[in-house]
Amino acid sequence: MSRVWFSQPLETVATFWRVIRRDGVTLGFTTHDRDLWLDGVLHRSAPGMVPSAIRRSAGFDPDSAEVQGALSHNAIAAEDLADGRFDGARVLIGLVDWDSLDRHLVYRGTIGTVSEEAGAFTAALESGKAELQRDPVPRTSPSCRAVFCGPGCTLSPARFSHEGTVAGSDAEAGRVTLAPSAPLNGLTGGTLRWLDGPYAGLAMEITSHAGTTLTLDRALDRMVPAGSRVLLREGCDRTLATCASRFGNAINFQGEPHLPGNDLVTRYPSPTG
Repeated sequence: MSRVWFSQPLETVATFWRVIRRDGVTLGFTTHDRDLWLDGVLHRSAPGMVPSAIRRSAGFDPDSAEVQGALSHNAIAAEDLADGRFDGARVLIGLVDWDSLDRHLVYRGTIGTVSEEAGAFTAALESGKAELQRDPVPRTSPSCRAVFCGPGCTLSPARFSHEGTVAGSDAEAGRVTLAPSAPLNGLTGGTLRWLDGPYAGLAMEITSHAGTTLTLDRALDRMVPAGSRVLLREGCDRTLATCASRFGNAINFQGEPHLPGNDLVTRYPSPTG
């Protein structure tokens, strides 16, 4: 028999929410005045963080929700929000009886826009119904639509991933110099994932590389100590020629390189003779 919440004048009910970041870190919070263990996750007491608005409907329009709170908890820092560690994270919000630990999930979605002002943050959440507004039909393109080493590509990520060590960095230019032990071929367009240091867990795109120096898609506003480990993933320019010659994977090319483009409409026969 399901429980009817708030049926009594006084109930031992609190709100809980769980954040599952894309890097695998899971955080739990509750409005109760003490920490609670739920589903193997410690939900820390954070009475200053509340779901300010939750709207659910029976239609196909996405449900909306918002969470507000102070940047006072050690698990949520302004630097982490600015680095995008919480972007796209999954969020579960529910009710919990802090006496019996009975709980009921009222909302699930992902973190969309996060704003910060005067030491507080507001996170707008997107429900699962937002997926219904995305067009699942792929569009034709001369380049490959698949993510390199992802679904459709079928290539093994381990084959094109290499671990390296940072020898030095230029924060303003967004450049990282690696020890020469790491393979540095074909990294342009790939990714660098930090395993150590202040950016541990974050991935950055490699826009170019020369020798042992890599240029990233963003500046480094924090000092990266020498000896920090990184995981390098090679890149792909998504052309059929590269897919066939470099990877031998043309059979899985997710594009239409020989399909005429929109410029075919403007073509006309030219007289000869």
